[in-house]
Amino acid sequence: MYMPINQGMESLSYRGLYERAYTFAKVLHKYGLKRGDRVVILSENCPEWAMTDWACQTLGLVVVPIYPTLPADQAQYIAKDAGAKFAVTGDDSQTKKLQGMAGMKVLHLKGVDSLEAQALRGEGDLTREQWEQEIDAAKIDDVATFIYTSGTTGEPKGAMLTHGSLMWVGRVVPKVISLGKNDVFFSFLPMSHVFERVNGQMMPIALGATIGYARSLKSLSADMLMVRPTVVLCVPRFLESVLDRVMDEMRKQPKLNQRIFEQALIQGGKRFRGEFAPLFSITDQLVGKKIRAKMGGRMRFFISGGAALPRHVAEFYGAFKLTVLQGFGLTETASGVMVNLPQDNKYWTVGKLLPGMELKIAEDGEILLRGPAIMKGYYHMEEATKAAIDPEGWFHTGDIGQMEGEHLRITDRKKDLLVLGNGKNVAPQPIENKIKSSRYVSEAVVLGDGMEYCVALIVPNEEHIRSELKLPKDTHLSESQEAKKLVMNDIQSINRTLAPYEAVKRIALLDRPFSIDEGELTPSLKVKRKVVKDRYKAVIDSLRL
Repeated sequence: MYMPINQGMESLSYRGLYERAYTFAKVLHKYGLKRGDRVVILSENCPEWAMTDWACQTLGLVVVPIYPTLPADQAQYIAKDAGAKFAVTGDDSQTKKLQGMAGMKVLHLKGVDSLEAQALRGEGDLTREQWEQEIDAAKIDDVATFIYTSGTTGEPKGAMLTHGSLMWVGRVVPKVISLGKNDVFFSFLPMSHVFERVNGQMMPIALGATIGYARSLKSLSADMLMVRPTVVLCVPRFLESVLDRVMDEMRKQPKLNQRIFEQALIQGGKRFRGEFAPLFSITDQLVGKKIRAKMGGRMRFFISGGAALPRHVAEFYGAFKLTVLQGFGLTETASGVMVNLPQDNKYWTVGKLLPGMELKIAEDGEILLRGPAIMKGYYHMEEATKAAIDPEGWFHTGDIGQMEGEHLRITDRKKDLLVLGNGKNVAPQPIENKIKSSRYVSEAVVLGDGMEYCVALIVPNEEHIRSELKLPKDTHLSESQEAKKLVMNDIQSINRTLAPYEAVKRIALLDRPFSIDEGELTPSLKVKRKVVKDRYKAVIDSLRL
């Protein structure tokens, strides 16, 4: 692996990782932790996070990762619900979140007398023979981790994932998309999220591949150039932000450069769609090659998950020979159970089912899954477990979908379906994704329950709107009719692609983005629709006839 050090990277071999996992395990064992005990990890990303995880797994400890962005009350809820008595935290700010919890031993991950410092000193009396016996004592059905759901529909629930479910994903995914020991993964997504932890940490190690760790979100561009990854796990927002940055830089270029870029996008788009593109080889040398070089120059593909991938985003990257493979999975399925293949990439779908899993669409359109990736259940929540997994073993995802041959297309969340006053059912997510393709929109929430038409709350892209309209900084966009008209013009174009009853007739611009701290976003940046509806009730009511 490549680990951040000062302004560069240092390498660590598999032998080195094995030794560090042992020294970390010795320290954890010193504190009297026993097989089955729950250990909280509450920290920002760093290689030591992964080493702590590996050490816990070798001792049979159950890891409970908590998003470092969560406020204290939510962090304490998870730690208490899991019955954890030991926590490893990234810094003082994370430690403070757990203050006042009776019986909770908290150890810093790095710094003076931290887990890392004690490990470097070789503290603990666990012999290597004892440690390897602990490793061999693990059973495939033993619970490896509680990962708490984001809580979009209520209190977070601890999904119990076994060693078997985690290992299954790591073994199957590489076979279908041809990953191997020569691949270099770039790690920047939160390790507390199941997607990154399983596919960006555990899977590469199982493959004998290399992991390169980003120093921070601010240094992603520079870190990618140092690591030169072949595979990047990401969420659509990351891809969109890179796209926006590229387009913003291009608008500042001389007119000739802008025309060359436009031609590269046109020619690349034609090639991506399988059409005749006679100038592609020229425009790709002038533009596409440079864009790929900024990402390290040897990218095989991005794997996108966590949210719906907008079609235009995949097409933008495809125009420059950058492949985005969209997949699908949930916390309860140990991350991805479906993924597009490089040789069969229907990027507007979430791909094909992984071998060994079963899928069926219920009468109401809900996607049901069964197979080795499914969780054991929710920790100490029997009723919630029974509601999620039926007697035949089918896990009810809560997502609505349709099959396109062997590919699955997700159309919405079951509980998010809107019922208009005229009885029409509307799936808001596809409409929201189209609206967010506008450069003037950062986030959109489509509503309409009990109303005669659909409306939308819009988080505007202030930078683009102010630049376009030359608005002074003290202008509140929520009160600007010019800004509202600019956004509505794009939405009117989108409405022409929708059924008449799906059209968004009225909008409101909000003065601030949704946030985790305000409880409007989950840690994985999904909008909590109920919270937003309650908080902006007066605004929504003003959009009614």
